[in-house]
Amino acid sequence: METLKIGGVPEHFNLPWHLCIENKTFENKGINLEWNNFPGGTGAMCKALRDKEIDVAIILAEGFVKDMIEGNPSRIVQTYIETPLIWGIHVGAKSKFETINDLKNTRAAISRYGSGSHLMAYVNAQQQSWSTKDLKFEVIGNLEGAVESLTNGTADYFMWEHFTTKPLVDNGTFRRVGDCPTPWPCFVIAVREEVLKNKPELIEQMLMVINAETENFKQKENISHLLAERYEQKLEDIQKWLAITRWSQAQIKEETLDEIQNQLFNLDIINTKVNSNTLIS
Repeated sequence: METLKIGGVPEHFNLPWHLCIENKTFENKGINLEWNNFPGGTGAMCKALRDKEIDVAIILAEGFVKDMIEGNPSRIVQTYIETPLIWGIHVGAKSKFETINDLKNTRAAISRYGSGSHLMAYVNAQQQSWSTKDLKFEVIGNLEGAVESLTNGTADYFMWEHFTTKPLVDNGTFRRVGDCPTPWPCFVIAVREEVLKNKPELIEQMLMVINAETENFKQKENISHLLAERYEQKLEDIQKWLAITRWSQAQIKEETLDEIQNQLFNLDIINTKVNSNTLIS
């Protein structure tokens, strides 16, 4: 039995991994898959890959592309979620801001620099025709930090996955003033190069297991009820999320990586572009 340490956000997207662990599907293929939750998101996982704390990450495409270009010795082995991520744009319940346009020149709460919440603030600014040079940030670590920051006013708005934050909107902690979808597939599976070189068969087996699980995941009996229960979501919200979400069993297209690089370059988030073929394995 060989061990693989994997990281991901503690969100509904990753239930297929947990079911395979619980049902010992990985174990039956000789894989001891150790799951690590990263509530801090993409930036925290990029650091963990660099520090060899994890071998594999289920990570946002744009944040990981940025970190690879900046030297992260890891590669994309597959798309995980091929549909865009819907980022809700949130303010505190008692905030004076009512619309997205009200947020121009205000402070965005971000989990850390290089995270999805950081990069999507640039994407949103571009969509709103704001100057990205005027963006201001407050690092808050994770969702709990965002609640504190928006409540006490150290930041003005926070971008996070629409359905993950929906309970905080429902209970009056946040107000959502709009949404901002990613212009590309959201989650990819990334693996450290050292692991790809030394354990290629193990990674191949891991992908075979998770792809078999996700291929018909949405058709599983009572899956919406299980998701709602595990992630403390309303059933109707989970059903809406399932309807717009597609898992992938294929490698990300080089044209998609070109598009991501072009967008990041145009926003001055990266200062160079590379051959997209070098970002995948």
